[in-house]
Amino acid sequence: MSKGKPILFLAFAAAPFFGAAAGEEFRKGAAAYGDWRADAPGVARKITVDDVPPPYADTPAASRSHVVPRPSGAALKTPPGFSAELVVSGLEGPRVLRAAPNGDIFVAESEGGKVRALRFAAGGKSLERNEVFLSGLERPYGLAFYPPGPNPRFLYVATQGKVLRYPYSAGDLRPSGGAEVVIPKLPAGGHWTRDIVFSPGGSTLYVATGSKTNVAEGQGKLTREEIAELEKSEGVGASGGPEKGRALVAAFDPTGGERRVFATGLRNCSGLAVHPQSDELWCVVNERDMLGDNLPPDYATHVKPHAFYGWPWYYIGAHEDPRHAGERPDLKDAVTVPDVLIQPHSAPLGMSFYEGAQFPEEYKGDAFVALHGSWNRSTLTGYKIIRLRFKNGAPTGAYEDFATGFVSEDSRVWGRPVDVIAAPDGSLLFSEDGNGTIWRIAYAGGR
Repeated sequence: MSKGKPILFLAFAAAPFFGAAAGEEFRKGAAAYGDWRADAPGVARKITVDDVPPPYADTPAASRSHVVPRPSGAALKTPPGFSAELVVSGLEGPRVLRAAPNGDIFVAESEGGKVRALRFAAGGKSLERNEVFLSGLERPYGLAFYPPGPNPRFLYVATQGKVLRYPYSAGDLRPSGGAEVVIPKLPAGGHWTRDIVFSPGGSTLYVATGSKTNVAEGQGKLTREEIAELEKSEGVGASGGPEKGRALVAAFDPTGGERRVFATGLRNCSGLAVHPQSDELWCVVNERDMLGDNLPPDYATHVKPHAFYGWPWYYIGAHEDPRHAGERPDLKDAVTVPDVLIQPHSAPLGMSFYEGAQFPEEYKGDAFVALHGSWNRSTLTGYKIIRLRFKNGAPTGAYEDFATGFVSEDSRVWGRPVDVIAAPDGSLLFSEDGNGTIWRIAYAGGR
């Protein structure tokens, strides 16, 4: 597939619906686990702390996926009344998507070192403008407009090593000035995704930084005095050595000053979002590998200030990682349990709350999450968009498949979802970096 300028593709009708069995609210316990064969729109799962198996319950041989071009006739499966269409192709590693106040869609092309601006015509299907807003960047990922609201003055861009900002006014397809360095140095290497988001009102810039290793290998053992000193600046459960300043969400003022650690023990928080009603910060987290096919769950959670989520010593509450057995017993009762547990090794990367008007009313206030797909598992899982169910603004802990079909056989996939947002017309857009595309899911009724 061409890596040149993105081109518009024709729409595909969604494949038939294959939902959960009649009367089944969600799959739970052992039934909540599985692989891509069990995926279908409407299939719902709820994984709880009690469902977490012991370490090394199985010893899987990792099955890496191989990205292939879209097979002839392949189409995404969506719920009744919805349709999925491919709207942009030819992108170089499209990752984070952000909607500008005027409706333009900005996409970070991490592989190509670019930020692209897309302007869709009325109806949201065809492109009117397709412009490279920025180029020459080091793995751009997180994007945020500042101040939040209808009249931003800057576009913030998080690269692997720093956060920059560029002058921006609504409708700009090129920056009106050069880069200003907001945060000059972020930890390099390891997990390189750096998502960013502003608090409502814009007083705080949140920056997520993932771990350098799987489970703090090579960190070394710290003395009590060294731990106490480290936690003064880096928060409860902070790691040292090459992991210092990582596996956390930090907060800054809009100019990059006043750094403070907001939450720790988040192995790789790849996607940040703000709840539209509660204003709570949320993130989706890629958990650790090498403990088994079904361990530990990835997750989505609201991020409590000063909370510790376990990495590397514990996971999903007081479950101790055997590779760090006995090292930090003082932290066992300090671990915050996440809100929504997602099937292990699904690799959630981006999330967004749905506040649009196009989808049925029951979708409003729910969240969508893009699952990039597994590697440390004997059979593939992920490679889909899921819907997190909320009730009265609070997570229920359950989630359901929303868009599936990217896996064509045991080791071959034709799409790897990364980020998901609601477009101005209320449709849902998501990026996938396997073949460099953006998809649109729309609702036309017919239930």
